Amino acid sequence: MKIYGYTQLTLLDYPGKLASTVFVGGCNYRCPYCHNADLVTCSTNQPVIPEASILRHILKRKNALEGVCITGGEPTIYKDLPQFIEKVKDIGLLVKLDTNGTNPAMVKYLHELGLIDYVAMDIKSSPSGYAKAVGLGDISMSEVFETAEFLLRGTIDYEFRTTVVDGIHEADDFEKIGKWIGSETERQAKEQSIASDLGWKYYLPEAEQTKEVRAKLNEHISEFSLEKLKVIDP
Repeated sequence: MKIYGYTQLTLLDYPGKLASTVFVGGCNYRCPYCHNADLVTCSTNQPVIPEASILRHILKRKNALEGVCITGGEPTIYKDLPQFIEKVKDIGLLVKLDTNGTNPAMVKYLHELGLIDYVAMDIKSSPSGYAKAVGLGDISMSEVFETAEFLLRGTIDYEFRTTVVDGIHEADDFEKIGKWIGSETERQAKEQSIASDLGWKYYLPEAEQTKEVRAKLNEHISEFSLEKLKVIDP
């Protein structure tokens, strides 16, 4: 795997757990609002961090940590993902996987081996709006549907999350998402898209963070206003 970033301690990335976060590069989507755009294209100037270095750091702090979050980019594009997770599990920590859901075979395989404890899957939009939301002209939804269906069985802790972006989403997209994954899904979450530096601060110089992120995000899209969010979720 190409690891470009590492957070030593987070209280946010793994719900209810003290965790570290590993950021991998590369993704099969091109979401125009992605706050990790340099990771997606692997164009960051940050050098690849050796896996051994990450594991040594995790091992040193295993008594303080409860888990490790693996995010990106898209982690499931890497065939060696299971091997990396095995090493984390051998240290004795829980593992949360962030994914766009396009590799259900990998998610199921990791679950069958007992390598993941929590999955956060991005629901990019309603099925009819997916191509626009992921920045591709034509896509197959079958893999995304399969991953969502697998998680909905409840065999593993999970959450669905949707980043809400004005110009990408319409209010009825969320009604369609609710019908797709079930309006009673407990952990369905909507996030207001904000031009922030949260995803960049671990691999961009301090002086460039806000400038780079805001330039990329504000060029074509804007955040949903609180008034619009209230209409979506009164």
